[in-house]
Amino acid sequence: MYTIEKAPAKINLTLDVLYKRPDQYHEVEMVMTTVDLADRIEFFLLEEDKMEVTSENRFVPNDERNLAYRAAKLLKERYDVKQGVQIKIDKQIPVAAGLAGGSSDAAATLRGLNRLWKLNLTLDELAVLGAEVGSDVSFCVYNSTALAKGRGETIIELPPPPQCWVILAKPIQGVSTQSVYQSLQLDNIEHPDTDGMVHAIKQFDYQGVCSRLKNVLEVVTLPKNPEVEQIKQQMLHSGADAVLMSGSGPTVFGLVQQESRADRIYNSLRGFCEEVYVVRILGCRQRLD
Repeated sequence: MYTIEKAPAKINLTLDVLYKRPDQYHEVEMVMTTVDLADRIEFFLLEEDKMEVTSENRFVPNDERNLAYRAAKLLKERYDVKQGVQIKIDKQIPVAAGLAGGSSDAAATLRGLNRLWKLNLTLDELAVLGAEVGSDVSFCVYNSTALAKGRGETIIELPPPPQCWVILAKPIQGVSTQSVYQSLQLDNIEHPDTDGMVHAIKQFDYQGVCSRLKNVLEVVTLPKNPEVEQIKQQMLHSGADAVLMSGSGPTVFGLVQQESRADRIYNSLRGFCEEVYVVRILGCRQRLD
């Protein structure tokens, strides 16, 4: 017996850091949505009571460092599951890119094993478990559009943003999320208009969304990674309506409404950036069936 799950990438339309909490995590407010770039994960039921994670991508670990492995282990131990599983990850989302690829894999693992092991948990119950695995996993369980608060585990779902094309470009060098947050100086942050972004999404206001894109982590990542700023400028020069770095970076995304302009930006980036994708906004709630 086996089942399949898709694990879509996410992008941050806003990312704000409010303060450092007593538990050493940062209190955040983020408006996030999903895009049509996804890992494909297969789950095979094993007679032997063991867990295996495999991937042809050499950057994907097969042990506790892998969030999908940790999600499977948590689910197995919490519900005393005596069946084994092999998890095969077909990696399409760039690694260490600010696109929540690992978190989305973990969320897909919770959904897939919920079905494979017949646990009959709801999305809300899986999202609570996801918060124990990683900060973005709860959001990725729903795969919707949402305002995330706390460490990222408090999810307020929103309608999908206005439909548009998304150009994603990832520089070769990855970024450590932990080091970016550690380097962030909280005193002089120019905060995003989070409420305005939420309102623009609810009003289906594409220009309102574009004008409110903001990520406070850019002030850390951009000076250390000049290629990120180059990609942003190239996207704008080639006709993007708005551009922003996603998460802690280094991936940059640009928004456009015309496919022809998306193709033009894609072609303009191919010369100096190997990982470039043209995808659509998804942003609709995940279904469990």
